[in-house]
Amino acid sequence: MSDSDQPKIDVKYVAHLARMHLSDDEAEVFQEQLDHILAHVHQLSDLDVSGVEPTAHAVPVHNVFREDVVVDSLAHEQVMDNAPQSRQGLFVVPRILE
Repeated sequence: MSDSDQPKIDVKYVAHLARMHLSDDEAEVFQEQLDHILAHVHQLSDLDVSGVEPTAHAVPVHNVFREDVVVDSLAHEQVMDNAPQSRQGLFVVPRILE
């Protein structure tokens, strides 16, 4: 695929979608930068990746699980002693809905 076959992304259109106002000078600068970036990305299509497995990580990632162990927790009275406000054994929180 030659450079002329590459899809062209219009910076003014993208700015419109993002609800951004760009001056003509800004659009020209950003268009040049975007074209330069897309040219580099286009080079990736020339790479032979036939033997490379698709992956989400560059290195193998394994979950590290710990043993699920039941431990004693705080007594209800201790928890309520730390509450800023409590009523009938429950936390009292500020009302957020009318």
